[in-house]
Amino acid sequence: MKPEIIVSSLDLERLEGLLHAPSARNRQDLDGLRTELERAEVREPQAMPPDVVTMNSRARIREMPSGKEYELTLVYPGNTAGGDPDNRSISVFTPAGSALLGLTVGQSIDWPTVDGHVVHLTVLEVTNQPEARGDFES
Repeated sequence: MKPEIIVSSLDLERLEGLLHAPSARNRQDLDGLRTELERAEVREPQAMPPDVVTMNSRARIREMPSGKEYELTLVYPGNTAGGDPDNRSISVFTPAGSALLGLTVGQSIDWPTVDGHVVHLTVLEVTNQPEARGDFES
């Protein structure tokens, strides 16, 4: 069973626009993201809890079974630098990126990769979230 997720109304609006663009409209690899957005609890950006992974948030995650920890910024497609000088960003259009969107600290999700493997991701900490900083336009 997938955990409950929370998505801001601004992120939802922007992502739906990208998913309806001609370049993404027929991409079956984005069906997982579409499904996640359909089941998400939607909140206004000002009401977003600070421990939720939103767009342009930086989060520390653990991948299992490897146990590796990463700190990544969740970005829109085409913005892989994401303002991150170390370029440790992940597009929401990737399987792992779409799996992280809306998760809260402590939540985990199993997500199938494009090569048929399953990655288990756990959010350990949200280290930087635009909404928590009062940035409701990012």
